[in-house]
Amino acid sequence: MAKAAPGEQMRLLEIQGLDGKLRGLDVQAKALKEDPRLPDLHAGVTVAKSDLVVLDTAVSDAHRTLTKAEDDVAAVVARIERDETKLNSGSGLSKDLMALQSEIESLNHRRGDLEDTQLEAMEAFEEATSKQEAQHGLVAQMQSVLDEVLDELRSKLGALKMERDATLAERAELAATFAPELLAIYDRALGKYGVGAARLFHGKSEGSGMQLSAGDLVEIKKSTPETLVFCPDSGAILVRSEDWG
Repeated sequence: MAKAAPGEQMRLLEIQGLDGKLRGLDVQAKALKEDPRLPDLHAGVTVAKSDLVVLDTAVSDAHRTLTKAEDDVAAVVARIERDETKLNSGSGLSKDLMALQSEIESLNHRRGDLEDTQLEAMEAFEEATSKQEAQHGLVAQMQSVLDEVLDELRSKLGALKMERDATLAERAELAATFAPELLAIYDRALGKYGVGAARLFHGKSEGSGMQLSAGDLVEIKKSTPETLVFCPDSGAILVRSEDWG
């Protein structure tokens, strides 16, 4: 059976403490990455931006409608001005001048209708623009909230990474002081069960939190202090002290 000096076995608790700290840091990092605020914030920004695209399209459509209405009015005004110039010149047959007068009257009526349409188009454009501007503000506000949360999480994740890197460096330095064979046994248990070493205190394994059976305790008592013993539940190396039994 594998053996190691009791003092070396006791020192395994130091590296286990660092490994426990690393696991805790990883749990914290995972929780930050899965922050419950993020899904709703991302979804809210996505919906707000999608609504803004619809409003952008509405503004473009309203602008085209307004431009056409303005062009229609301008065309009628230009026609009226030409006819009035010709009418005011007094040249031409009387019947032609009367026809011009009738056409001008008709065009002025048409102009009135087109200007009403233009006014309606202008009001629709202003309303669409107002909604667009309000939506731009909403998108900016929601994006700002999301950015603040992301900045907060990035800051916390950065701090955790610095702490994790420092802990890894400390672990590497400590690991180098162990016999490779002992460390390999510890690492196997750690990789398989998540706990490499744990105290056996008053008959209870701190690796599993379970009280060992009387039979297991008897077998452990038969082992020499140098012999490595293992937790039957967690698979961790059980580190014994004077009050282990």
